[in-house]
Amino acid sequence: MHLKIAMFALLMLISSSVQADWMRFRGPNGSGVSDEKQATPAEWSPQKNLKWKVALPGPGSSSPIIVGDKVFVTCWSGYGMNRNDLGDQKDLKRHLVCLDRNSGKILWDKTVGPVLPEDVYTGMFAEHGYASHTPTSDGKRVYAYFGKSGAVAFDLEGNQLWQTIVGDELDPRRWGSSSSPILYKDLLIVTATAESEAIVALNKETGKEVWRQESSGFNSTWGTPIIVNHGDKRTDLVIGVPYEIWGLSPDTGKLRWYCEAMPTETYCSSVIAQNGVVYGIEGRGGGSIAVRANGKGDVTKSHVLWSGRDANRIETPVIYQDRIYFFSRGIANCIDAKTGERIFRGRLEQGDAVAADDREEPAGNRFGGRRGRGGGGFRGSDYSSPIVADGKVYYTSRSGETYVIKASDKLEQISVNRLTNDNEDFSASPAVSDGDLFIRSDKHLYCVGAKDS
Repeated sequence: MHLKIAMFALLMLISSSVQADWMRFRGPNGSGVSDEKQATPAEWSPQKNLKWKVALPGPGSSSPIIVGDKVFVTCWSGYGMNRNDLGDQKDLKRHLVCLDRNSGKILWDKTVGPVLPEDVYTGMFAEHGYASHTPTSDGKRVYAYFGKSGAVAFDLEGNQLWQTIVGDELDPRRWGSSSSPILYKDLLIVTATAESEAIVALNKETGKEVWRQESSGFNSTWGTPIIVNHGDKRTDLVIGVPYEIWGLSPDTGKLRWYCEAMPTETYCSSVIAQNGVVYGIEGRGGGSIAVRANGKGDVTKSHVLWSGRDANRIETPVIYQDRIYFFSRGIANCIDAKTGERIFRGRLEQGDAVAADDREEPAGNRFGGRRGRGGGGFRGSDYSSPIVADGKVYYTSRSGETYVIKASDKLEQISVNRLTNDNEDFSASPAVSDGDLFIRSDKHLYCVGAKDS
């Protein structure tokens, strides 16, 4: 009896640990929703509820992930640190950084050299840079994707296990790549749309290519795919591409179904799913859609539940309690997931922080003199996607304000918070674990949570 109790306690401890992890872009299956019961902070500042702040070895737009007592994030250095002095591409390094989640101490920092030539640091590359793909983990290893430099696997102690190049092309628009890798069974699935107009599956143990699905339809796709389960019958790998939504077999890469979607020549955000229904809201060109994901062939007429004209720019929406939340240019939007009808739309209240236009411009600003806007100001293209935790929706603007609203059927803004009045770029989506929020900028990684008294 005592042995059974001990085993049960151990299983509960392991289950709790796994639940607390946030091991891929936007957490569990890319949903952006934490199912933890711990309270998360609603208010913070440089003096309040900031557990730690750590300088990173370089900029990046990728989001942090949490694996047990470790936090992982990617950065780049050596080239393209600012537009006025690009440097030499051969000096470009990608970093995978491991930090202690409790103290923020950097435990190790591993670098990966470039496969040349890389995209020149200009255009939208100067907006998000060379570390835009969020890593992922199975709890034993951590996997990063660095575009032309390939997919790389490390163990949790920082030992490199393998590196696989999946494509050597450059994005025709010179926007670079940003889709994050995901795990399915024993496969690491990499969306290499800029590098090879393909989705590629690698054996996660060896890095050996298992399958590859190539199509010109992947051109101008920057979203991350999700896994949609249909009970024990079938599992789909779903991604939004220009003009369409595609469902593939995650075991073989073969296309199972597709439907006509938003009339946009680019697809920058990621789709989300709930109860077998896939939702997409795209910004460039606009449009929204809900489609059942268990079809075959062209399902435009048979499986599309509703479509609309909603637009959310670049970030990915979040669905919670049958409501879809998304943000654009300082406007909070909420629509009914079952019907697509608007529940509310309203402007977020701005904070009282010092506006960037009233601050001294930092030397060597990597945006070449372009200033971010603090004090609740909004840039045209925020990149961070909202998440939900503890019944609250968190949304971080590129200029550094995190807006907290109540997850309800009306707009109830709880707070707006800033971590710094310095000119930092916040393009990553927050991560959450055990009641703590992890928010990264191009200069720092922050941990926000209720401090022990």
